[in-house]
Amino acid sequence: MNENGTDETDQTAGTAGDPASGPGGTADSGQTGIPELVIISGMSGAGRSTAAKCLEDLGWFVVDNLPPALIPTMVELGARSQGNVARIAVVVDVRGRRFFDNLKESLADLKEKQVPRRIVFLEASDNSLVARFESVRRPHPLQGDGTILDGIAAERDLLRELRGDADLVIDTSSLNVHELRAKMDAQFAGGEEPELRATVMSFGYKYGLPVDADLVVDCRFLPNPHWVPELRQFTGLNEDVAQYVFNQPGAKEFLNGYAELMHLVTEGYRREGKRYVTVAVGCTGGKHRSVAMSERLARRLASDGIETVVVHRDMGRE
Repeated sequence: MNENGTDETDQTAGTAGDPASGPGGTADSGQTGIPELVIISGMSGAGRSTAAKCLEDLGWFVVDNLPPALIPTMVELGARSQGNVARIAVVVDVRGRRFFDNLKESLADLKEKQVPRRIVFLEASDNSLVARFESVRRPHPLQGDGTILDGIAAERDLLRELRGDADLVIDTSSLNVHELRAKMDAQFAGGEEPELRATVMSFGYKYGLPVDADLVVDCRFLPNPHWVPELRQFTGLNEDVAQYVFNQPGAKEFLNGYAELMHLVTEGYRREGKRYVTVAVGCTGGKHRSVAMSERLARRLASDGIETVVVHRDMGRE
C-alpha cells in the first residue's frame, strides 16, 4: 500500500515473517501450546499487505495468500514448534478464490480445536479502490472483461459473510500507509492482550458514515458551536468549546445515558469473545460537538477498564 493507500503487494504471494525478529513481538521460546491466529482479509487494494507487514514487524509469523483449507494445518505446525511460532497471521483473499469455499469449514475446525483466532477485515470505499487500481494501472482480480467497479462489486459479494464475522474492520479510505500501520500497532503492539479494546471515532455526517463503525452516536441534537463566532475557529478539544457543548440541555444526560448503555453492550461483547468495538460519534462537520463528546465518552470507557483509543476522523477538514 503506497502513500495514497494503494495495496502495492496485493498481487504478490508467499511472504513469511521470522517470529524471532521485529520490535514488540518476540515470541517466548519457552511457550508451548496452540499459537494465536489472526486472519487478514478484505477488499483488494484496501491494505491487506500493509496490515500483514505490520504484524510481521511486530514478530508474527506471516503467510500471504494461504489457501483457507491449509489454515488448520498451519496452526498445527505452529503448535509443534515448541513455542517458536506462538503467533501466526495469514492473509486470505480472492486470489485463492478456488479454495475460498473451504474457509467456513476451516473456521469451524479452528473453533472445535479452541484455537484463539481473530479476523481483521480491510475495507475501503468504491471511489478509493478505483483510484488505487487506476494509479498502479492494474486490473481488479475479479473484473474479468468488465470494469474495475464490476470486480469490486463481485468481491464485496464474495466477502460479505466474512466481513460480518470480522472481529476488527478497518476502513482505509482516508488512510495513508503510516496511518494504517498506526491503527494496526494500536491493536496488536504491546504485551498482554486486553479483554476489550474500544475505538471512539468522531466524524462529520456531511462526509459520510464510517463504514467500520459498530455503533453510531448522533450529537446533532445539541446546538452547534460553529454558529458562535468566538468558538467557530476552535475544535472540541478546546476547553471553551467543550464547556459550551456540555452546558447545553441534555448533553450531560446524553453522555451518562450512553455510557450506561455502553456498559451493557461491552459486557455482552466480552461474553461473546468480541475484543474490538468502534463507536462513531457524529455531528454535522465532525469538528466541535462530536469531538467533545468523543473525548468525554472515551474517558468514561477507560474508567470502566476498557482500553480506549480516540480518533478524530474529520476534525481537520474545512
